[in-house]
Amino acid sequence: MAYWVKIQDQRKEYVINLDCVNTFCYEKNARVTFWLPNSSIPIVINPHSNWEDYQKICDYVEYAQGLDINHAYWVKITYERKEYIINLNCINSFCHENNGRLTFWLPDINFPIIINPASNPESYQKVIHYLEKYTGVYLDN
Repeated sequence: MAYWVKIQDQRKEYVINLDCVNTFCYEKNARVTFWLPNSSIPIVINPHSNWEDYQKICDYVEYAQGLDINHAYWVKITYERKEYIINLNCINSFCHENNGRLTFWLPDINFPIIINPASNPESYQKVIHYLEKYTGVYLDN
């Protein structure tokens, strides 16, 4: 079932099915960013100037993380001092290097997420757990 919301961003009004959004990014200044499905266009919502839409996004993220359905596996990952909420089921490839570094590319976003077992052990373990449980792939560390 679709989760449609109307969002205002930079004088434009968007009607978005949040079930199709794969990544949300929370910054220390409380802004939340997400990328439109099938696009690399970021939508940035600031709670100070747009509390209503900010609350819609926060409510959805809380709702989505609580779902136990086959097409979603949401995890919180800290990367570059931001908190990303990512549906790992939407990731199409992972790259594991000999030094343990793990890279994956988020749909609709123009940059990779690179996590290291030494500098980001909690996030690293979440992704490794996903790979083992849902893909059956065990990576050598």
